[in-house]
Amino acid sequence: MNPSAFACPNKTELLANRYQLKQLIGKGGMGEVFLASDILLGGIPVAIKFLSQTFSNPRMQEDFAREARTCAILSQKSLHIVRAYDYGVNEQGKPFYVMEYLCGKSLKDLIPIPLAMFITLGRQICLGLQCAHEGINIDEEIYQLVHKDIKPANILVIPDPILGQLAKILDFGIAKFLKSSATTSTNRGFNGTLPYCSPEQLEGEKLDNRSDIYSLGVTMYEMLTGKKPWQPETDLFGAWYKAHHFETPRAIADVNPNLKLPKDLDDLIMACLAKAPDSRPQNITQVLNILEKLDQSTYLSLPATLIKADYTASITSLSLPLPLSPPLALLPLGSSLPLIVEKACWKLFWPQDKPIQEIVFPQLINVEQGFAALLLMMSKKEINNRAFCTRYNQFIFVTSPHPMLLWLTVLYNKGLEPKWLPCYLDMQNPQNQKLVSSLAENERYPLIFFTSEAPHSCANVISSRIDPTQRQMLNTWVEHSQSLPPSSLPQLSKNLLKQEYKKMQSHILRHLTSTNK
Repeated sequence: MNPSAFACPNKTELLANRYQLKQLIGKGGMGEVFLASDILLGGIPVAIKFLSQTFSNPRMQEDFAREARTCAILSQKSLHIVRAYDYGVNEQGKPFYVMEYLCGKSLKDLIPIPLAMFITLGRQICLGLQCAHEGINIDEEIYQLVHKDIKPANILVIPDPILGQLAKILDFGIAKFLKSSATTSTNRGFNGTLPYCSPEQLEGEKLDNRSDIYSLGVTMYEMLTGKKPWQPETDLFGAWYKAHHFETPRAIADVNPNLKLPKDLDDLIMACLAKAPDSRPQNITQVLNILEKLDQSTYLSLPATLIKADYTASITSLSLPLPLSPPLALLPLGSSLPLIVEKACWKLFWPQDKPIQEIVFPQLINVEQGFAALLLMMSKKEINNRAFCTRYNQFIFVTSPHPMLLWLTVLYNKGLEPKWLPCYLDMQNPQNQKLVSSLAENERYPLIFFTSEAPHSCANVISSRIDPTQRQMLNTWVEHSQSLPPSSLPQLSKNLLKQEYKKMQSHILRHLTSTNK
């Protein structure tokens, strides 16, 4: 794309008194997207989408505002939908909205992709679509959405240390609410991208989620083969109309004989491409269930990067993709903590305000400038069983709608169930900011075991190591949290992190199982 082909809005002044425009980075169906810096938040990068002047009529401005609101609401429910933060109109009357800046590649530029990567990205795309199809709450009513333009160009793939790749669905510019009268209107002409449109979308008929499933089928076919299911003579409307309505999709085996797909996957893609909506999977959950079964049965989704005993990760709208550190060896036995810290750990007592049960919570130990630790209670038998364990940790941070960090530690012993120790930290809490600052400053943090049997004394102290690169990122997260405006939605962010935690547990367990054989 030639940036000079589009006029950049005024770069010499701050947009909305906070955004400094940098350069054109893309063009969507309804406007141009610019890289900008959010001066209010210390210059962090954001993406700003302006409605194209060509579409600056009241009806299109209304659609544009709806796109911003839709992304803002949906992204609170799913990490696989691009986040929107702000909306406004510049001095020239051009509407804009502000999104997270994601440094990645369009799926269009990556295909064809290997089967393992296909399973990982396919599941994530389905999760994002599932969120949209389930709908959003407006005035106590649930409004389901049809995206209407699912295609590789509208999927962004960014490096991710947990999943290998993280997929984000973009461009809800022509998405429609199923309950809206505008959803079924046929007087506004055809919208969509011809190679990916369902037959009913080309006809201007009423659409439901099965239209998106058809577009997903074309996308999945192309992800694996690099080709479309049909080869029309031209790219004109009539040629694609004929292909979608009357031509049988080419068999994947004919397009790429070397691609040996599981039969269930081949059947799934062809079912998504059925001409009649009733012949396709009836909802995205059916598609997702098949992909998840393939994931579990073929062991495809374990990222190659997950070959560490200690591992930290970031899913954050504020940071660029994290550099991955070299593989780490299994932790040595013992605590490997500074002597003064280990002595302070052994002197601790179980807090009187905590229940006598198997729980975990973070605490700053009163030593040096304060040392972040995890205090946990177990039976004497389990403490003995966990004395020689592999320690594994991850940190995940989200900024919107509320800054929240998941500090996860896992204790793994072969033959035993893993011990999951998640802690959710509200990063607008100054005490939690001190905790995370301590994690950033120190190579290790202690895990202090207390017995559930009386007298509930300290029975063991071990530690988990944090990679230097990730410690630097933790420090950055603290700085970002301190600069963010106040928020009152911590539970929404906590729920987002809980969803991500649940999804990544199987990946972590596979990794730990494979590295401890």
